[in-house]
Amino acid sequence: MAIVTFRMIPLLTAIAMIGLSAEARDDGRYANSPLKGWFESLKSKAGGPCCADADGTALDEVDWDTLDGHYRVRLLGEWITVPDDAVIKEPNRAGRTFVWPYYVNGRAMIRCFMPGSMT
Repeated sequence: MAIVTFRMIPLLTAIAMIGLSAEARDDGRYANSPLKGWFESLKSKAGGPCCADADGTALDEVDWDTLDGHYRVRLLGEWITVPDDAVIKEPNRAGRTFVWPYYVNGRAMIRCFMPGSMT
C-alpha cells in the first residue's frame, strides 16, 4: 500500500502545480489601473489568455534578452527560451517587459511574453 502512495506523489504534485499556476492572483491591487482591461485582453498567438497584470511578472533589463533570434528570460536563476507563439506582438502600453510563467514539475514554462524597450 505504501508503494502505491509514493508512486502517486509525483502525479499529485504535478496536478497541484498545474492547478496553482492556472489560478489568477488578482487580489484587487490593480482594480483601478487604467491598463487593467488591456492586460486582461492579451492573448498569445497560441490562443491562450495571458490573464492580468497581477499574473505577470515585470522583468528587469538584466533578466531578458535575445539569443539566436529568440527572446529568453531568466526565471528562478535559469535562462528559458520564450516560444515564438508566446510573444505578444501588439504595442506594449505598460512599457516594462512582462512574462506570464507557469510551472510544471518545478520547471518554468512561458504562457506569454511582452518585450519592453530594451534600453
